[in-house]
Amino acid sequence: MVTCHLRYVIDPFKLAEFERYARMWLPLVARFGGTHHGYFLPHESANDIAVALFSFPSLAAYEEYRARAADDPDCQAAMRYHAETRCILSFERTFLRPVLA
Repeated sequence: MVTCHLRYVIDPFKLAEFERYARMWLPLVARFGGTHHGYFLPHESANDIAVALFSFPSLAAYEEYRARAADDPDCQAAMRYHAETRCILSFERTFLRPVLA
């Protein structure tokens, strides 16, 4: 299993727009075989940092998701929404291997 950790720098004045963007992606990851662990928005901390975590069975499965998502109309709509609202200023993507019980 591989877990993708996304650290976003968001526009704190566009938190509602970012939350809408996040809600658009939650079902899309599952559609392509992943497990979304959620988006985590600022709360009693820096007001411009958000995080998302989702997992795929393997890095190859994640790469397949990326390829299929590029052609998916719902994924394209989410990306257009992000581009139009500019609610995300930047992001970092890190891949992690979980240690489970």
